[in-house]
Amino acid sequence: MSLPPPGPDAAVLVTGASSGIGAAVARVLAGRGHPTVLVARRGDALTELAAELRAVSGQVSEVHAADLGTDAGLTLTRDLLDDDSVVGLVNAAGFGVTGRVADLAGDADRRAALDGLVRLNVLALHDLTVAAVGALTRRVREDRPGAILNVSSITAFQPLPGAASYAASKAFVQSFSEAVHAELAGTGLTLTTLSPGLTRTGFAEAAGTDAFDQVPDLVVGEAGDVAEAGVAAMARGDRSVTPGLVNQLSAVGGRLAPRTLLLPALRAGMEAFGA
Repeated sequence: MSLPPPGPDAAVLVTGASSGIGAAVARVLAGRGHPTVLVARRGDALTELAAELRAVSGQVSEVHAADLGTDAGLTLTRDLLDDDSVVGLVNAAGFGVTGRVADLAGDADRRAALDGLVRLNVLALHDLTVAAVGALTRRVREDRPGAILNVSSITAFQPLPGAASYAASKAFVQSFSEAVHAELAGTGLTLTTLSPGLTRTGFAEAAGTDAFDQVPDLVVGEAGDVAEAGVAAMARGDRSVTPGLVNQLSAVGGRLAPRTLLLPALRAGMEAFGA
């Protein structure tokens, strides 16, 4: 067991908590009885969620509006990790951008979105993970371990034409997180990577793709199910979890398939989705 038993001194900080998988993870944690520290840009959405979580858990649910794409937002969130009651971190903040890099490069707004994607999905996650490792290892005891959950994606397992920067950012999350998990062996602190496939959240609309409308319901997961799998793996201290058999097979295929065959197929598929 890596995530300590719930109680008033076993809070978990969740980034990207205003919607999607981040909000779903916060609900699962509250359902287990954990206090939560919620971080996202939209303070109004966080306030509404916090009231819901307090009613479920009977525990405190703090709200901190912060943009992790800024230095100020990162500093605020890093400081929250120094609270002795915090035993876990969930890095769920992130977004995607679809389209060919050659097309995005000529549009100032979309080029800025790519830069923001890397800043949030890679730099902010790296910064907060390092900060959490430092803060939590100083407080870990045999009877009070600690846990980190980083949200990746099945796109981490292969390059993805039409979403090149997003897939690369998740490849970083996967590689970095699995390596740090190995480094932490025996410390009482664990790092788990959650790698979902297509999931019903606001992600597709924000990324500018209608992919969810063009694939069978069988391959689209629900945020609540993904969150349950992620928190359960985090609590066990697992290295990684990919919810759903279809996604697990996709991850294996992405790792093993020859790039000369895989990349043209992926490019054709993404073009069919309009990416």
